[in-house]
Amino acid sequence: MKHLAMAALLFIPTAAFAQQTATAHAEHQMTMTAVPAAAPAPNWAKMAVEKSPRHREWVNVKNGNRTVGAFVVYPEVKNKATAIVVIHEIFGMSDWVQMEADELAEAGYLAIAPDLLSGMGPNGGGTSSLPDGNAVGKAIRDLPPDQITADLNAVADYAAKLPAANGKVAVAGFCWGGTQSFRFATNRPSLVAAFVFYGTGPESADAINAIKAPVYGFYAGNDARVGATVPKTMEMMTAAKKTFEVVTYEGAGHGFMRAGDAPPPPADADQKVKDAYAGNKKARDEAWARWKKILARL
Repeated sequence: MKHLAMAALLFIPTAAFAQQTATAHAEHQMTMTAVPAAAPAPNWAKMAVEKSPRHREWVNVKNGNRTVGAFVVYPEVKNKATAIVVIHEIFGMSDWVQMEADELAEAGYLAIAPDLLSGMGPNGGGTSSLPDGNAVGKAIRDLPPDQITADLNAVADYAAKLPAANGKVAVAGFCWGGTQSFRFATNRPSLVAAFVFYGTGPESADAINAIKAPVYGFYAGNDARVGATVPKTMEMMTAAKKTFEVVTYEGAGHGFMRAGDAPPPPADADQKVKDAYAGNKKARDEAWARWKKILARL
């Protein structure tokens, strides 16, 4: 249709075309003046992090020839703290991941969240250097598994040796990061725990046998894609005599930790939207209570 419209314009006399162009420009200017562009939605996760009283910093962690950027948040506690490696979703290093790290620090733990896309973007950049979500997702899917493991090991080693750390390291991941959290437990026997938020488990019996840490699963009732994999994982973990404690939060959807952190929908929102938010918020709150209870036992 665009090409037809352009072809039609070729038959407009020059004077008429000039007048039409001037009129269109004037109408466009009037429209822009009368209807201002909508303001972008506030970034609630970024605002929450910026308001945090806790010390936070970006660090560079060396992994051979690679440099991994990581976001660290320190708890305000008297004693040395357990470190938790936070693995981001398929959305990469987001403001919400940083908010989650800050919430862990608020609970009394030293949180470190690596950008696993460090050096994988244009000009050696990380997540923020990629143009959009599709590019981020593709870059994450193309990450070499051995590189992910090496990066996570380097970050875990870094965190364990910080003066404010007690040497214990746990791992937690969400979505894609939940799957990587489970996989990291197969590669780092010294972990004290692995927390898997709506991620899938290893498919290899050998990988399962390598797990030493207890694994705690957090799953959504309305997430058949991931939920359907849990019984098989439980069967394999049980056969290998490994600890795998699972809770499924009914009424919640995939990504409920992030969705439940978000502000509630407006009063005039569709009822389905309100119900989905309520389910995610309830699951998020219950999962946090369970998570903190487990962490306190480590």
